[in-house]
Amino acid sequence: MQLISDFSLKNYNTFGIDAKARQFVAVHSLDELREVLEQHRLENKFILGGGSNMLLTKDIDALVIHVDFKGKQVLRQDDDYVLVESQAGESWHEFVLWTISQDFGGLENMSLIPGNVGTTPIQNIGAYGAEIKDTFVSCDAMHIETQQMRTFTKDECEFGYRESVFKNAEKNNYIITSVVFRLTRRDHKINTGYGDIIKQLASKNIVNPGLREVSDAVIAIRQSKLPDPKELGNSGSFFKNPIVPIETYEKAKANYPEIPHYVVSETQVKVPAGWLIEQAGFKGKRFGDAGVHKNQALVLVNYGNATGAQILELAKMVQDAVFEKFGIEIEAEVNVV
Repeated sequence: MQLISDFSLKNYNTFGIDAKARQFVAVHSLDELREVLEQHRLENKFILGGGSNMLLTKDIDALVIHVDFKGKQVLRQDDDYVLVESQAGESWHEFVLWTISQDFGGLENMSLIPGNVGTTPIQNIGAYGAEIKDTFVSCDAMHIETQQMRTFTKDECEFGYRESVFKNAEKNNYIITSVVFRLTRRDHKINTGYGDIIKQLASKNIVNPGLREVSDAVIAIRQSKLPDPKELGNSGSFFKNPIVPIETYEKAKANYPEIPHYVVSETQVKVPAGWLIEQAGFKGKRFGDAGVHKNQALVLVNYGNATGAQILELAKMVQDAVFEKFGIEIEAEVNVV
């Protein structure tokens, strides 16, 4: 365990932003994490996982603690279900592929989402009809100030759409160290409700897909729409799909009859942010080294040397244009630092 000063975070965030950490340390166990927190009790601290859901707009004047815990295990199982625990530093996608290799069902629709396991409950990540909360059992977390461990149940996490207690009441209070999921061992609930998955499976003449086929379909779809962060800096979907009152939607529909929507409740609908951004004319647009991806308007990209501030400026331009055109506000999904 080594503390490094003036450390570049370029390789520790998927946008590839060359921000500096005043100090940086990677921790590989609970003991190392506890030791760092105790020894640097009075310092400002910044917790870093896979760096996939954040935009660094400035240098980090703090001790950056990179949580790099590894390992996964089966806690218990019966004929129908299995409880699997993953340490926080495991790659989410690699973990999903491992569960599929064991014929454990429930995570396959979230294949190829970037980031580490430990940050998935914070955002309640989701894709193609599945969210973390669907299979989540609990997570262990260390309190930053007291170093006491606590287990958060599903109810205590207060999951919402890309929301959790860790983004609200407990923000900056805890470091998630491991997560437990309840997955199926048989009678898997194969979720192919999204049109893109149906089309991808049909193109392969797959009629009765299993876990692997669904995962492969999702991977193919994501690779066709989303840039690989290793090749083009990005953080996946930059914006949330806005959930708006029906009145707001109807007002926009009066001017734009083709606007798509999904019913959320009797009073609310969800509108695809990517469609709004594309209609506002930003899909594929580039402003210096900051841009909107050519295949998916939800994704902002770094073509090489964009600063976080430049990408944030572009994000605000997009938000303003969408609101001016449709009267709908879109919020950033990523954590802007």
